[in-house]
Amino acid sequence: MPSSVHTNRSWTIRITALLTRLRITVAGASKHCRHGWVMPAFEYRQAEEIRNVFAKHNVAYLFIGKSGAILLGYPDTTQDADLFVKKSLENGKALVAGLKALGFSITGVQANEILGGKDFVQLKNGPFDLDLVFAPDGIDRFEDAWARHIDVAGFPVCHPDDIIASKEAAHRAKDIESLPRLYAFRDYWSKRQKGI
Repeated sequence: MPSSVHTNRSWTIRITALLTRLRITVAGASKHCRHGWVMPAFEYRQAEEIRNVFAKHNVAYLFIGKSGAILLGYPDTTQDADLFVKKSLENGKALVAGLKALGFSITGVQANEILGGKDFVQLKNGPFDLDLVFAPDGIDRFEDAWARHIDVAGFPVCHPDDIIASKEAAHRAKDIESLPRLYAFRDYWSKRQKGI
C-alpha cells in the first residue's frame, strides 16, 4: 500500500476543525488549563532539578508516592512529584529557599505552612506541580523511612514497602486501584535487587 493512502477515517476532518476553540465550559469543568495545553506529567528532568537544588540547600526529603515508584522503575505516569519532607524548622527554612531557587512563588501562607510542617502542602505555583508531605499516612517517622530509603542515582526514594504502606493507609480510591500493580512491581523490584 502506498504511504500516501490514509488508513484512518479521521484524516478527512479539516485541520481547522481540530484547532477551533470551544467557548462553552461544561458545568463543573475547570478553565485552569490553557487552550492547547495538556495536563502536565512528572518528568525525570524535574526530579533532577529537585535533587540538585535541594542538595545545595541541604533539604532532608524523600521521593514518595507514584513519583518515587517511577524513579525505582515503576512503569506508570503521575502529574506531580510527591516529597516526604523532614519536619523541622531548620529543614523548613532550607526547603523554602530551595523551592524559591527552583522557581516556585511561595506565598507567606505557604512559607508558614512549610515552616510549621503542615501535614500536606500542595504547590501549583512553580515550574511543575509538587506535593509536600510532612506526615504521610502509614509512615510514623521520617527517620524510620530514611533508614529504609533507596538511593537511585542520587535520588533519595522511599522504599517500595513505605510507598505501598502510605497508599494503603490513605485509602483513597485512586490509591486502592493502583495497589495491585504496586504489589506486583514491588515483587519484581525485590527479585531484581536479589539478582533473581
